[in-house]
Amino acid sequence: MKNKIQRLFLAMLVMVSVIACQDNNNYHEVIKDGDYLIAAQLKLTDVIIHDIFSPPVASRIYAYPAIAAFEVAALADPSYRSFMGQLNRFEKAEFEPSEDIYYPLASLAAYYKVGTAMIFSENLVQEHKEKAFKEIREKGVPKKVFDRSVAFGEQVADHVIAYSKKDNYHESRSFEKYTVKSDAYTWQPTPPAYMEGIEPHWNKIRPFFLQSADQFKSVPPTDFSTDPSSQFYKEADEVFTIVKNLSDEQKDIAMFWDCNPYKVNVKGHVMFAEKKITPGGHWMGIAAIASKTAGQDWKGTAETLAYTSIAIFDAFIACWDEKYRSILIRPETYINKYIDEDWLPLLQTPPFPEYTSGHSVASNAAAEALKKLFGEPFHFVDSTEVAYGLPIREFDSFRQAADEAAISRLYGGIHYMPAIVNGATKGQNLGLFLNEKVITKSQNLAKVNE
Repeated sequence: MKNKIQRLFLAMLVMVSVIACQDNNNYHEVIKDGDYLIAAQLKLTDVIIHDIFSPPVASRIYAYPAIAAFEVAALADPSYRSFMGQLNRFEKAEFEPSEDIYYPLASLAAYYKVGTAMIFSENLVQEHKEKAFKEIREKGVPKKVFDRSVAFGEQVADHVIAYSKKDNYHESRSFEKYTVKSDAYTWQPTPPAYMEGIEPHWNKIRPFFLQSADQFKSVPPTDFSTDPSSQFYKEADEVFTIVKNLSDEQKDIAMFWDCNPYKVNVKGHVMFAEKKITPGGHWMGIAAIASKTAGQDWKGTAETLAYTSIAIFDAFIACWDEKYRSILIRPETYINKYIDEDWLPLLQTPPFPEYTSGHSVASNAAAEALKKLFGEPFHFVDSTEVAYGLPIREFDSFRQAADEAAISRLYGGIHYMPAIVNGATKGQNLGLFLNEKVITKSQNLAKVNE
């Protein structure tokens, strides 16, 4: 009996020693890269698809969690500059972290808390967070450090959540729905679901860095006409002709950049949705891939996700401002009425007005943001769509990817060329303005002051 007690005592000593070693090893090496943040974003993408958020709303869901994660990075490293005082009405707040805060964990905690506040299916993000936190804790982060770090990250998250609640989003949920107009040039709901116009008041959402939603107002679309000799008819006929004669490569490009979360399939009398990533989600995926390709640490990853997301968010505000000003008819509606009643676009037409192309605006804004962070040329393998059954595509620059995303809308049959060209211009100008106005690293301040 005595020997048995001694053996049990020794076993307990060994167990305590192991736990002590786990809590006292170099836990600062547990999170070095941005993998945990990228995994959190991927989960957020899954939930955005699951909850079927529109492209503009999805851009908001990506932005605020990324901002919160970056704010922790800026507190951890003085070479980074906080968004507070830079983004519109993002007031400065004082945070006093203790010496034993593990900042990478705090950044992740901030991301998860804000992300959970942005979506419907909170349990899905919560489960993902708990799994990630359990893994981090088991890798040896001391419990006191762990708890204080999570609490600190959530404190930063609370400040960002308070900021998000003043962007007019919640108020806009009760705004009037779009009323379809009878004018011949105006947008009409399209088959097969004939959905109502999405987010007609998105230009009333507070932007992050734009001075107003119409700061980069596009030139008006081509004057509407049904005359076969008119410019508008020719633009519609261009869409009609190209879609009828697409090469396999053009079809692949169109499908790769489809990014329509509202695609509805009809089989007989049954109608069901096919859930897809949004344009913003695709580019946030590219941002994560670029960060991984460049070998960024967790702070650089937080910067990349945050900076790209604010570009995309403001891009959708600027784009939607134009969509519901011009409320232009889609190619599918025009072609079926004036050229060929049996014609179908390759891609399903999204439920909002045509001008300008959302993917063209958002892609070019994101590309300019990523160009600033990584430079060009920058080769990357875009595997964003692999999870949705599509192959990879490779690009030698963000500009090449943005150009392909824009022209995909012509191949898909859902936009006329002016919406693509002028949308790209809007996105580029918006991205360049972001690069001039918002600074994420202190070393870049000199460039702004020159």
